[in-house]
Amino acid sequence: MVKLFLSLILVLGITGCSAMETSSTTLPSIELSSPAFQAEQPIPPRYTCDGEDSSPPLQWGDPPEGTRSFALIMDDPDAPAGTWVHWVVYNLPGEVRELPEGASRARASEFSLPQGAVQGKTSFNRTDYGGPCPPSGQHRYFFRLYALDTTIEDGILDKKALLKAMEGHILAQGELMGVYQRQ
Repeated sequence: MVKLFLSLILVLGITGCSAMETSSTTLPSIELSSPAFQAEQPIPPRYTCDGEDSSPPLQWGDPPEGTRSFALIMDDPDAPAGTWVHWVVYNLPGEVRELPEGASRARASEFSLPQGAVQGKTSFNRTDYGGPCPPSGQHRYFFRLYALDTTIEDGILDKKALLKAMEGHILAQGELMGVYQRQ
């Protein structure tokens, strides 16, 4: 009976995670980090709705040969209504290895994303970074970086459409998880 149930889970895909989010075990890994917080540690308030709501600085290692671009998705799987998407960025040039603090805000006096990069639609119905702002308790926030062998030519995409567009083009993946709880 247990074997049948597990088979159904695999066939129906009812594990709660998309294939893209679980495929990191079969793909080469890219180290993804932030000088602002350590993996599995609190994200500083500066990068949340309680602070400046500025995107944190991110850094990553060298991707596999053939990488033409990167895509980055930040989401919160602990949101009451289901996974909440906080940031979607794609077409980051393949030679880029970091995003500075505040990269999502394109103001003349601040950093902006590298030329050619596109910010997709988030659960906030915006096309820029929306920081952690959990309604209660501590939530996990996953930053997932994908090395792609292509660029995405489909316009402004949300997470679901981006994951679909990336199918068959992911060369490697990196992940950084931070937590946040409002005071």
